[in-house]
Amino acid sequence: MAVYKDFASVYDIFMDNVDYDSWVDYIINIFKKENIEPKLVLELGCGTGNITERLAKKGYDMLGIDISAEMLSVAKQKAEKENLKNTLYILQDMTEFELYGTVSVVLCLCDSINYITEYEDLVKVFKLVNNYLDPNGLFIFDINTEHKFKNILGDNTFAYTEDNAAYIWQNYYDEKEKINEYYVNFFIGDQNGNYKRNTEYHYEKAYSVDEIKEALKTAGLVFEACYDAFSFEKHKKESERIYFLAREHGKKIGGETI
Repeated sequence: MAVYKDFASVYDIFMDNVDYDSWVDYIINIFKKENIEPKLVLELGCGTGNITERLAKKGYDMLGIDISAEMLSVAKQKAEKENLKNTLYILQDMTEFELYGTVSVVLCLCDSINYITEYEDLVKVFKLVNNYLDPNGLFIFDINTEHKFKNILGDNTFAYTEDNAAYIWQNYYDEKEKINEYYVNFFIGDQNGNYKRNTEYHYEKAYSVDEIKEALKTAGLVFEACYDAFSFEKHKKESERIYFLAREHGKKIGGETI
């Protein structure tokens, strides 16, 4: 079943409690800490453009890639409404994305990396990131931790309602396979007070810090740091989200590294 298909139309309603402004401030603080001024930033798994749009408003030239046409449709509508001329959205699978050139920074946020459930595909994504980063370019991404899947989400059921939409989210975590399954029933109301039911299944993989480091190394990227989310402190056993920073190690042209 397609991910974020019908759900795309109400995604922003259900995510209105997420402080995207603070997320963007944190990303910019990383830029400052790393002493970089990105010329072009790519966001993989950009969804409805909540991060991409805010960075574009800060003056960064942005590319957004997502596998969901429905999510990108919402993102494009918002970009047109805000007259964001410095933003381009592209419909692609991030496990096989293609660009015409390189970028200063690649972002992959909101646990999009966890949606890559096979280690080989994770390495594949990291290799593509390495290929399309400028020399010494920066890769910033986050993951949901196994602690969050196992102890926070677990085998629980969550419900949320708004004026014209609601969802019931049944969560299952397979400790052996390290796969977290979201089974979501959501209901969208129309002008007549009728509700349409839709169902989606989402799967996320729990990766350890060591697995992420090994995948980066295999892909030719240089691991730089990992932090407890929205801070520059070392991640803890109880961390629910971890941010990673990695660098492109230097591209070779004519046998010389640049």
